[in-house]
Amino acid sequence: MKKKMSIFLILFLAFSVAVFAGGQKEPGAAEVKAATISYLYWGAEETPAMQAMADRFEELNPDIKVSPEVSTWDEYWTKLEAAATGGVMPDVIWMHSNFVRKYAKGNMLLPIGDRVAADPDLDYRDYPEGIVKLYEVEGVNYAIPKDFDTVGLIYSKKMFDASGIAYPDETWDWDKLLEVAKKLTNESEGIFGFAAKARDQSGYWNTIYQNNGYVINDAKTKSGFDTPETIEAVQFWNDLIHKHHVSPTVEQLADTKARVMFVSEKVAMYYMGSWRAAWLAQGEVTKEIADIAVLPKKARRATIYNGLGNSIAAGTKHPEEAWKFVKFMGTKEGNIIQAKYGCAIPAFKGSQQPWIDKQPMFNVKAFAEMIDYGVPYPTSITAPKWASFAKDMMIQILSGNVEVEDGCKQIAAEMNKLLATEK
Repeated sequence: MKKKMSIFLILFLAFSVAVFAGGQKEPGAAEVKAATISYLYWGAEETPAMQAMADRFEELNPDIKVSPEVSTWDEYWTKLEAAATGGVMPDVIWMHSNFVRKYAKGNMLLPIGDRVAADPDLDYRDYPEGIVKLYEVEGVNYAIPKDFDTVGLIYSKKMFDASGIAYPDETWDWDKLLEVAKKLTNESEGIFGFAAKARDQSGYWNTIYQNNGYVINDAKTKSGFDTPETIEAVQFWNDLIHKHHVSPTVEQLADTKARVMFVSEKVAMYYMGSWRAAWLAQGEVTKEIADIAVLPKKARRATIYNGLGNSIAAGTKHPEEAWKFVKFMGTKEGNIIQAKYGCAIPAFKGSQQPWIDKQPMFNVKAFAEMIDYGVPYPTSITAPKWASFAKDMMIQILSGNVEVEDGCKQIAAEMNKLLATEK
């Protein structure tokens, strides 16, 4: 009988301790219940990094599970639009500067600027100011920066060596670019010194700002495509193809991408975004022949930079848990985890070195350093519409079907019409 009573007493005491301990909370701690956070992003190449961050977060927060889901770029926005319409958005999502205003003004994102300001572990000053501002709508911030990207000059060391030409460096300007591109071009053999792609962020946008032009003004009320500086910059890009013949045509680049022509030694140089650095490191040919330099200058130095943000859906059923996850991804620890996988330059200041170390065979630090004179990605609430129109018109310009000045003025007129609807 005593033995049974002892066992009963031990079990009772153990149960009482468990209940008492389980009911205790740290003073001031927010109540966080067991939950699963859905996390939607695009780009399969980033899956290892996203999963690593989710795994580490779960180690630190065993009562919260993260369910990452990857999509392609195009499918992502279709899927997110349908989810938003149906009121079932994922808890945490990647946000792009082109779409943040649409989702913020539609009350589909949770404002988090005040949370960051009140949190002793976070400070927006730890990220590039321009990236922070990209996710600010009417004074309210809706994301914590995830990463940033810049655009640099990729060149073939093999082709430069064969011609006895010194590699590009920070002294290069447009004249030097053209001079060297001419020397490396052999049009009869289909070899070009440069590829003037019909691309905005990784192409002519950079030349516009290098020439003191602009795509859209800071107030987001006026296009800069009809300014003399912008027209001159687009003319320079167009002349590389049609006047100087140092670049493949738009049609040739549509058939064979610049990076493919680069690998086959048909193109010696082109502008490339930092998001392609991992591609360089994975290629047997590119690992041997490629390197990176800062962009050539004109009136000033400039490179377009953009960056993604981690946002929380306004309708999430787990706002505290989602916040904890977004907060962790925004910490230096979270950024370093991301950096080690080499896909994107982490946004947290001082966390870029692991990303640089991931591609030691290239001068990728040039990408990270160019943020110092970078120009924030031009955008507004109607950007998806005007950017699409500008893309199509620039293809017409660079194909030689529309005069540069006329085409630029048509882009400006369409942009201004759309921007007027944003008031």
